[in-house]
Amino acid sequence: MKAGTEDKKKLIAAVALMVGAIVLAAVRFFPGSASSAAPPTSVTTPAETSPAARPVRSSRAGSGKKLDIAPRSLDPTLRYDWLSASEDTKYQGSGRNIFQVQVEIPQPVAPVTSEPEVAQGPPPPPPPPPINLKFFGFASRTGETKKIFLSSGEDVFIAAEGDIVNRRYKVVRISPQSVEIEDVLNNNRQSIPLSPS
Repeated sequence: MKAGTEDKKKLIAAVALMVGAIVLAAVRFFPGSASSAAPPTSVTTPAETSPAARPVRSSRAGSGKKLDIAPRSLDPTLRYDWLSASEDTKYQGSGRNIFQVQVEIPQPVAPVTSEPEVAQGPPPPPPPPPINLKFFGFASRTGETKKIFLSSGEDVFIAAEGDIVNRRYKVVRISPQSVEIEDVLNNNRQSIPLSPS
């Protein structure tokens, strides 16, 4: 018998919870007509919408300044006096460009004095390019003519007096401390010292 009474209590509690859930869902998703009715609107006459008849509210902005805010009117009538006042307003600026940080002040230009121009001849020719060879040693054996090692970048040449190196440079004279090279394209001579290795 106890088992039957406990089942009835559980059934009653479940039904009560279901009814409560249905009521909450109905209130939540289908609000009543009293809560959804719009507040009554008042009809205003054009005399009530004039600037003198409007109440002015003041509110405080976040910066601590008072702002005067007039309530917005829903009156659709056209105010010709306001339109004519806005048409007669003319902007008269100070001539300052508002898009520039500072105004540029024109500086007086000094008068140009005319000096007689001195006739100049043609510009002197540019100096010949330097010879980019390095002299870094001798390559001769006993009884043979003197030969030297020359390098240009990663290229290494072996040359004797009178030989042309790199299709441009002629070895003119070889001495123990330096070598004299002539650039045959520019007719330029340069003495290149022995570089320590």
